[in-house]
Amino acid sequence: MRNRKGVQWKLCALALGVASSSLAQAQEEHRLEAITVEGNRLYDLPSSEQSGGYGVDAATVGTKTPASLRDIPQSITVLTHDYVQDRQFVTLDQAAKYTPGIHTLANDDGRSSIFSRGYEYSEYNVDGLPAPISSLWGTLPLIAAFDRIEIMRGPSGLFNSTSELDGIINMVRKRPTETFQGHLEGRLGSDDLRYLEADLGGTMDADGDVRGRVVASAAEQDSFVDVKENRNSTLYTALDIDLDHATTLGLGWLHQTKDMVPGNGLPAYQDGTLVDVSPSTFMGADWNRFENDMDDVFLDLTHRFDNGGYGRLAARGSWRDTDLKYAYTAAGVDANGDTSMAAIARVFSEEALALDASYSRPFAFLNEVSEFVVGADAKRYDTEYDAGAARGFATNNVFDPNPHGIPEPDIAASQNSDTRERELGTYAKLTLRPWSGLALIGGARLSWYQLDSDVTNLNNGSSTRDHTSIAGRVTPYAGLVQDLDPHHSLYLSYSEVFKPQTETGADGGLLKPRQGNQLELGVKGSYLRERLNARLTLFRLTDENRAATPFDDDGNPISEYKAASGKTRIHGAEVEVSGELQPGWDLLAGYTYMDTKTLDGDEETLFQMMPRHQAMVWTQYQLPGAWNQWHMGAGVTAMSDVYLERSGIRVEAPGYAVVDAMVRYDVSSHLTATLNVNNLFDREYYARIGSPATFNFYGAPASVVAGLRYDF
Repeated sequence: MRNRKGVQWKLCALALGVASSSLAQAQEEHRLEAITVEGNRLYDLPSSEQSGGYGVDAATVGTKTPASLRDIPQSITVLTHDYVQDRQFVTLDQAAKYTPGIHTLANDDGRSSIFSRGYEYSEYNVDGLPAPISSLWGTLPLIAAFDRIEIMRGPSGLFNSTSELDGIINMVRKRPTETFQGHLEGRLGSDDLRYLEADLGGTMDADGDVRGRVVASAAEQDSFVDVKENRNSTLYTALDIDLDHATTLGLGWLHQTKDMVPGNGLPAYQDGTLVDVSPSTFMGADWNRFENDMDDVFLDLTHRFDNGGYGRLAARGSWRDTDLKYAYTAAGVDANGDTSMAAIARVFSEEALALDASYSRPFAFLNEVSEFVVGADAKRYDTEYDAGAARGFATNNVFDPNPHGIPEPDIAASQNSDTRERELGTYAKLTLRPWSGLALIGGARLSWYQLDSDVTNLNNGSSTRDHTSIAGRVTPYAGLVQDLDPHHSLYLSYSEVFKPQTETGADGGLLKPRQGNQLELGVKGSYLRERLNARLTLFRLTDENRAATPFDDDGNPISEYKAASGKTRIHGAEVEVSGELQPGWDLLAGYTYMDTKTLDGDEETLFQMMPRHQAMVWTQYQLPGAWNQWHMGAGVTAMSDVYLERSGIRVEAPGYAVVDAMVRYDVSSHLTATLNVNNLFDREYYARIGSPATFNFYGAPASVVAGLRYDF
């Protein structure tokens, strides 16, 4: 039978000190305290569905190996299984919208842009292995196959040198279980929401050495916006095989689909004033379409060495295909509410491969236990798409839209873009504890990059080719954690990002590499026997050459090329509390302040859309005594006003606060009924603003989701 838990892997047993005088002198034996260094207990970190609640003790994001939250000198939020279940989220951007310190630029579910500290996440990890993420292509993941979502703010150049300055989103997969478990779940809700999910896992042989899991989900929902609809599905399978008592092979496959009628929101008046129309107003065409398929395969091989070391070989292959064509407004509306229409059509494909090999081991140093991690990784991204557009082929009226009367133009592809990105890196991190309560963290990454870009004008056959090769780029990392007392730790970290860019400028050539750094200072605390975690963070980011979307004179985004944004600086502060206030009372809350400044070049308009103040709180409470079958939940999400200004025209939306509520009833030990009411007071507000031409989105009105779940 398997017996992994409770097994200790001894690195060494150091018995220091047998000292004596000469044989002629009286002997006195001096012994120093023996130090036994064991394997990291967090290697067997339980899933959040096993541990329950809104709080966790440790995370893997940005560390390669599991580490205590207080030992990671950066800002981290973990969205647990119970939190996601209480909110009944389906897509990553739905969850991100209700996460402290995260700002989501609303679009169709599965196509929103997720930002942290002013920067959009461009990659997401699955069990530490990256692949690109894009709102345009709809490659944000569905979350039925994942146990928890780990979100780190700020760069982690040591293990993810080419990530954004926003940080890392790490999705931790549901793994096969040692005992049989499963559930069936169904949901109904506003706008004809229908959702089904099945999840089964357990052992597949008598000894428990082979374990499997299958997850399947399907969702359909019409939007509160007329004509729009959204369908998605997930199929996930996983297999864990114990090759021996210390070695496990893991295999997995994840298939996800999205099929929707997309839209770009509403226009504004030509002077930037937002229009006062029903939130249900749709300014697209009934032939708008978006289809996306994603496949991921996973392989990992782990081994626990007798000396306490932990080795991991892992691979992730990703394939994405997207086909889209839709109409949207192309100019600000006039006094009569009229505007012209534009349309885009694109066919996109992407292949991504990520490999990683790492080895970690604790060791004795100055009577304390320290740890090192060494490894190597590689990734390959191949992206190709054909793009075409049409403008001025129709008009529409924002006060009397006619999605069925907009003709569908024939759009021939006018441009082919083909990019190939390669990176090979080695890394090392050392955590030294010279004395109790102090951890000094240092590391470096050595990387090699190669980027190739081919952009072809399909109308005349002309092409622009560019090649970038960078060898031996060093990315440093440094951090410090000092325990102030048993409940509080002071931390400081410095991290860098160096990112060769695949985006091309107006001349067809690749933009210069991104360069940025972050300095972060904070205090972390744990209370109530480590059931409740808190954090206070100060940060400053500096960034150069970020690829930004240029806009034409009408405020329409120019999709054919990008522009470097100069040099910017962001500073801010965050407060977050998560975990259990008392048995049955869970909390997730936070506040973020952020200020931006352009140091060189044109002002980065994207930062204008980032609110200066953000706050959210969500709590659920299990009633005591005879009422303990009832769980009550409520929360508030709020942000300050935002604006966007181009060419002297300013689009501005006031701040807002939205209240959500939940009631859950435990019908039995196996059956649970949940009712969520979002935007309880039906607050009307703009969740996103763009330009007079497009990208102005109302937030969703009041809605209801009723769910029923049966656990085996």
